[in-house]
Amino acid sequence: MSNSALNITSPWMSEDAVMLQDSVRKVLEKEFYPHREQWEDDGIVNREAWLKAGEFGLLCPSIPEEFGGGGGSKAHDAVLAQEVERAGLGGGFGIGIGTHCMVAHYILDYASDERRNEWLPKMASGELIGAVAMTEPGTGSDLQAIKTKADKVPGGYRINGQKIFISNGQNADLIITVCRTGETGSKGISLLVVEAGAEGFKRGRNLKKIGLPAQDTSELFFDDVFVPDENLLGGQEGGGFYQLMNQLMWERMLTTLGAVVSMELAVQYTVEYVKSRTVFGKAVMDYQNTQFKLAECKTQAHIARVFVDQLMLKLLDGTLDNTSSAMGKWWATDTQFKVLDECLQLHGGYGYMTEYPIARLWRDARVLRIWAGTNEIMKVIVARDL
Repeated sequence: MSNSALNITSPWMSEDAVMLQDSVRKVLEKEFYPHREQWEDDGIVNREAWLKAGEFGLLCPSIPEEFGGGGGSKAHDAVLAQEVERAGLGGGFGIGIGTHCMVAHYILDYASDERRNEWLPKMASGELIGAVAMTEPGTGSDLQAIKTKADKVPGGYRINGQKIFISNGQNADLIITVCRTGETGSKGISLLVVEAGAEGFKRGRNLKKIGLPAQDTSELFFDDVFVPDENLLGGQEGGGFYQLMNQLMWERMLTTLGAVVSMELAVQYTVEYVKSRTVFGKAVMDYQNTQFKLAECKTQAHIARVFVDQLMLKLLDGTLDNTSSAMGKWWATDTQFKVLDECLQLHGGYGYMTEYPIARLWRDARVLRIWAGTNEIMKVIVARDL
């Protein structure tokens, strides 16, 4: 692949972020990309890879150094997310790291000093892997309707319920679990950190999916699981919905960034392919239909890049609002799928073969319109602000 899809420097990238981009790219290519096929066959990224990611500083770049992290900002997390996607590792390893980084921020922002000191260094090293357990059978994006219940008992809580579609579900050691601790609606929601060794906690199947084959996605079961008071994020009941909404903006941004990189890669791969492929004696690129389709795709990818860069600038200076993050998430992921579909079509039959990167991009893109809140929910958020 030529460098045009790689050498993109955005206005939110500081000098050290650019340096990180270069170093991360080399590490991913040498240490992780060769294992991609095995992870996809296994349906999971192995623990050794997580420890290696910790060794190279890939797991918590924006967590303060005092807790074992890289001491950077979310710009460094964003650089990492983009490079994992560009390296062809977004369909498993990238989602795992992104989820892990989000868990680290929940702990940094809401956990007690004791728990931060206990958990964050091990998350940065890869010894502990994080997951967020929100979705339940029958609830989907409607977090206010969750049924998993945490009853107060002396010294802590007893959790009973079920979660589904949980990224890192098979690997996770720390599971931020969305529970009902009070009345119906948003005010009765709390976040409790379940440690995987707790009695009554069980993992279900590693679910088979259309895409993201290397990402372990699981059912989780909680049967009278005891969680100590210290594992209640924020220290008080009822703050969970606010905590989720605050962190979900960052999850949407990571999703939006991934969608944009995917578009840029798709255009680049397709340009290279149609220049080398001949039909009826001339290159596919020489046909006007090809030129027009790629002109449209290139324009959409460029608009998406400008949009996401502006959203990142707002996020980093603290002015990003919920409506804007929702706009970015739904529009970028909708546009991503249109661009990828056009690019796959221009590959003809080869575009349907997973040995070609366009097929992997297309396959893995479908879920982006569903997670971090479905695109329909994103439009509801935008509509409320009209």
